[in-house]
Amino acid sequence: MRNTLFEKIENSKPIDFGDIFNKSIELFKKVWLQGFVHLLISILVMIPLFFVMYIPAFAFAGISGFGNSYGEYGDYGYPSEELSVGLMFVFIILVLIISMVASALQFGITAHFYRVCKQVDLGLPETSSYFMFLKRKYLGKVFALAIATFGIIILAIMLCYLPIFYVMVPLHLLVVIFAFNPEYSASDLIKGSFKLGNKFWGVSIGLILVASILSQLVGMVLCFVGIFFTASFIYMPIYFIYKDALGFEDDELENKETLFVN
Repeated sequence: MRNTLFEKIENSKPIDFGDIFNKSIELFKKVWLQGFVHLLISILVMIPLFFVMYIPAFAFAGISGFGNSYGEYGDYGYPSEELSVGLMFVFIILVLIISMVASALQFGITAHFYRVCKQVDLGLPETSSYFMFLKRKYLGKVFALAIATFGIIILAIMLCYLPIFYVMVPLHLLVVIFAFNPEYSASDLIKGSFKLGNKFWGVSIGLILVASILSQLVGMVLCFVGIFFTASFIYMPIYFIYKDALGFEDDELENKETLFVN
């Protein structure tokens, strides 16, 4: 199975910037509402996590007030150094954990959106559920991929930010490759995304940047609120990069859609 994915990437078809861009616009006209729904679901899922993230801040303020009442402040009216460092450490750990959870949820919801794009594009029944990739069968893999993505981004930032432009393509492709090949291991999916990204990096980065800029500009023209409706346009070129380069096998069109219903 591992070789099948890599062989498909090795034998992938050439992709064309103009063709993919035009098809992206046409598909976006059909799925913009679903894109908005997926974005709305992501926001609603993230809100509780952001509230949890602020708990340490309130706890810090409460403990600080308690310390003030009992004389635990230093010479300048701040909490003792040990207390401050301890609470800051707890806060950082909690922020990292919540960031990982948020990334995993976003990863799973975005992967499902690619499934919707395929269903609409190929005229297949829309049978999958929004949280299909967040169920027990794939949840561990989604978290592993989200953590790996987070780690790659942090590493790219530590290397003076420039590597971000390189990893931007493989990380975008990672979600769509997972969406249509969830049976592969996390390591194979990551390797596959970099392999495909390296092969079509120039065209892919151009499509990603143009789609991102256009989605923001059009959204701002629509009184800024339009960004919520145009944000999903960035996913259209990624979907067609995968489709045009690797394609869908005949059995995928009939069997895999049924597999993902449950």
